[in-house]
Amino acid sequence: MITPARREESVLPIMIALGPVPSRRLGQSLGVNNIPPKSCLYSCVYCQLGRATRMPADREAYYAPEEILREVDARVAGAQASGETIDYLTFVADGEPTLDIHLGREIAMLKRLGIPVAVISNASLIWREDVREELLQADWVSLKMDAMDEDTWGRINRPRRNLSLAPILEGALAFARDFGGRLATETMLVAGVNDGDRHLDLVARFLAELSPETAYLAIPTRPPAEDWVHPPDEARLVRAYGILSERVPRVEYLIGYEGDAFAASGDLEQDLLSITAVHPMRRDAVEVLLGRTGVSWGSVERMVAAGQLLELSYGGHTFYARSLGRYGRGLGA
Repeated sequence: MITPARREESVLPIMIALGPVPSRRLGQSLGVNNIPPKSCLYSCVYCQLGRATRMPADREAYYAPEEILREVDARVAGAQASGETIDYLTFVADGEPTLDIHLGREIAMLKRLGIPVAVISNASLIWREDVREELLQADWVSLKMDAMDEDTWGRINRPRRNLSLAPILEGALAFARDFGGRLATETMLVAGVNDGDRHLDLVARFLAELSPETAYLAIPTRPPAEDWVHPPDEARLVRAYGILSERVPRVEYLIGYEGDAFAASGDLEQDLLSITAVHPMRRDAVEVLLGRTGVSWGSVERMVAAGQLLELSYGGHTFYARSLGRYGRGLGA
């Protein structure tokens, strides 16, 4: 039970249950915010919440599990009454959700609602056996994997001083071996820090061993904690996709564009923009799409001329990628 003093110290968030909102990874997701703002073991340079203000020495109790269940249950009932669909209850907090010492109990309680449970984690505590055991109860888990060497990891994630990267990677592999649900990873690319070929090859090799269902490549799209942080350009992003795809079966962009990324509108131009918002297409794949619709290659050339699509080369192939435009360079636009 959380003491009154502890509750006053960790101010309640505006809402514990958020949504449901559309998520490209999880369909209609109802967020569960089980951590007070900026309580984390990382203070990532790209974090949209700013620098971490609390980096606890150990896992802590924040909110009573019964309180979380009550708020989520009420939000689920309201959504169902209005005809809204909820595909996942997702622990996506204002801090690192595995810092919550009650996480395992909360997952078990929420699963009684009959909706799959997801956890989006930065993996900073995956080296702990108790955290791995609790996460095994979830249906979908995402682990952040930004860098594979200690120096780059320290520069981009700025972990608490007592953390080391090697046990985290070992813990991730141990979790992947035991987990029966859907495993995803997320790699946030920062220009000049972890977007070079050497770094990407190390990430690709580790992810091949981890074997996630999907490996997501992300870029900063909102104002970051540090002003010097910028996303890589489109050419570098396509190269990153190519390097990971050589070793990981399913790689997708997660670059801020939700829109109709899964829609098949029948409109070639719209479909091309939707598909390339998720991953770049090789020229031969675009030609197959054109053949099915009877549209000429001139449509692709017009989209390239208009700056909607970019024509880029990697590995001896020509790729077409959606321009990052406002969400790639605006950092919060």
